[in-house]
Amino acid sequence: MQSHELLREVLQKTSAKQVAADLGLSLSMIYKWAEPDDGTGSGAVNPLDRIEALLRSTNDKRIVQWICQRAGGFFILNPKTNKPHPDYLIPATNEIVQEFADLLSVIAVAAADNHITQKEASTIRARWEELKAVTEGFVTCCEEGNFTALREKHPSLSAPT
Repeated sequence: MQSHELLREVLQKTSAKQVAADLGLSLSMIYKWAEPDDGTGSGAVNPLDRIEALLRSTNDKRIVQWICQRAGGFFILNPKTNKPHPDYLIPATNEIVQEFADLLSVIAVAAADNHITQKEASTIRARWEELKAVTEGFVTCCEEGNFTALREKHPSLSAPT
């Protein structure tokens, strides 16, 4: 889906006039965002296209993470997979269990004194993000029947002997 198509759908469910007022922009500008910006039409480069350009320019995923956090969610990068190797299913499952155990360990150590400092909270967050990433990679591999990507990222995940 193109950005202008998404914005067109969004504007069907919300008031373009209200969006214009909230952003301090003209109503015509809001409508131009919902049109293709192919250089020949009346469309305008919209904020979604600008964010995409910013991502390409910086290659910094923290931008997406920030947006997702503001929307009440989180961002997990989709793993890249190549060839099916279902032999890695059990070791990959063990990897998730170990990541979860590591997270619980960090939480237990941090909460031992009934007070969690900002540094401890940051450590918990980092372990949580790692667990989500490993789990998302596993789920994607399950959906595709392809565990090569997990094996490449985690060489310890080898076929059972």
